[in-house]
Amino acid sequence: MITLYTAATPNGWKVSVALEEMQLPYTVVNVDLSKGEQKTATFKAMNPNGRIPIIIDHDGDGLPLFESGAILLYLAEKTGRFMPDDRRGRSLVTQWLMFQMSAIGPMMGQANVFYRYMEKPIPLAIARYQNECRRLFEVLDGHLAHHEYLAGTYSIADMANWCWVRTYKWSGISIDGLEHLRRWKNSIEARPAARRGVEVPHKLEPEKVAKAGKKLI
Repeated sequence: MITLYTAATPNGWKVSVALEEMQLPYTVVNVDLSKGEQKTATFKAMNPNGRIPIIIDHDGDGLPLFESGAILLYLAEKTGRFMPDDRRGRSLVTQWLMFQMSAIGPMMGQANVFYRYMEKPIPLAIARYQNECRRLFEVLDGHLAHHEYLAGTYSIADMANWCWVRTYKWSGISIDGLEHLRRWKNSIEARPAARRGVEVPHKLEPEKVAKAGKKLI
């Protein structure tokens, strides 16, 4: 059994999508970010950085694992699923997973901050991050023009990137003209396990969140 500490964010969804896809039994601890539960001493004993998600694999040695990308790699190794067996395939999956961790996630996160949460808009900052996100989307689109999935077959790299890309509207980014990216996004959205994963710890309706002025990311 695995315990997942999470919240309704793209980084949290990455792990719940993987757990659903891998059909691993898990229980959920909903971390209320608005109340600062991720900053408590108990939580930081598991992740000193005070961020979700965290998993504890009770079938292993009970060691807490943090950082969503590291968790995905651990789960893929544990199950032998959604990570190719050959060296080239593993390398491709790892590269596109790191692309999400180092580029898609941070840039969309900054776009969200400046587009959604600043008291006074800073147009140059908004444009800088939205333009960079669009460029990164174009990188994905160009690659997906020749590949069904990022590493050829569906993998943890697709799960990670999809959980962020699917929130493009919240970041104020257009995917008009990126038909390969849209095809890829829609194909993952059609997967029942992926849909279940993004409803953990609860189903989030972006329109209602936006109206309420609460954070989606």
